[in-house]
Amino acid sequence: MAVYTEVAPEAAQALLNHLNLGTLQSLRGIQGGIENTNYFATTDQGEYVLTLFERLTAEQLPFYLRLVKHLAAAGIPVPEPQADAQGQLLHSLHGKPAAVVVKLAGQSQLAPQAIHCAQLGRVLAQMHLAARSFDMQQPNLRGLDWWNDTVPAVLPYLQAPQQELLRRELAFQNELAASASYRALPASAVHADLFRDNAMFEGERLSGVFDFYFAGVDTWLFDLCVAINDWCIDLATGELDTPRVNALLRAYQQVRPLTAEEQALYPALLRAAALRFWISRLWDCHLPRQASMLQPHDPTHFERVLRARIARPGAITAEHGFATP
Repeated sequence: MAVYTEVAPEAAQALLNHLNLGTLQSLRGIQGGIENTNYFATTDQGEYVLTLFERLTAEQLPFYLRLVKHLAAAGIPVPEPQADAQGQLLHSLHGKPAAVVVKLAGQSQLAPQAIHCAQLGRVLAQMHLAARSFDMQQPNLRGLDWWNDTVPAVLPYLQAPQQELLRRELAFQNELAASASYRALPASAVHADLFRDNAMFEGERLSGVFDFYFAGVDTWLFDLCVAINDWCIDLATGELDTPRVNALLRAYQQVRPLTAEEQALYPALLRAAALRFWISRLWDCHLPRQASMLQPHDPTHFERVLRARIARPGAITAEHGFATP
């Protein structure tokens, strides 16, 4: 989250009036993240998050908003988008698409332990199963096609060893995506960005998952690996923390057991998840947009994560309870 477009209280109040959400008491820009303009908006009726979309178009956004509405109806703890009198979830502010969602209670757990990872795994599996009945289609806009388009733009900023790693891993992932085993993986609309700062806890209880604006149709295994690569690692080294991984995987599989194809491709999809965020952080670092409060993430973190996943595929598979292919 960041602030690219300044929103005056009067403008926010006009939108809140349109949604019948009460009188604005405070409006505060949210620091962190990189894609959209976000504010906390507190009214006499409740607490909300106001988002202005800086890259996503009005044509793309119904997918995200309707997905969250669908998950909320299935009992998944997500920040439900607020509709106007005509039932519309997508609105406009300062000439940009906008949405207002309920603010989740609690706070992010930035040092998750096994108990937090287990709850995340259970809810993630429930989200995947609930999304099977969501009938809108939109590809993961930060998926393989975007990787292929973006890598040439960031390569000039890298040293030779990084360039070689990036080219080699991209070739590996293209070959993997063309394989029959990859095409057999179950898929639906997925979150695709479920980092520890995109979930909220009240004490040790998971109170909700939010920020679905990278969601798209992709494999469930990729979505699971994105979460594992953030929730279950040592941030300093990028190495996986086996107790946390196993807690997350056990809880996930109690709801939805992984298929044989998923177990076989698990190490490769951990690499894919690391590659996706290395590329996007390189993009944001070297080709940034201007924004108030913008703080790009360090791309070298996911370079470390990717190197760690490449180095130990057999050990990862065995330590996490799967048979080595």
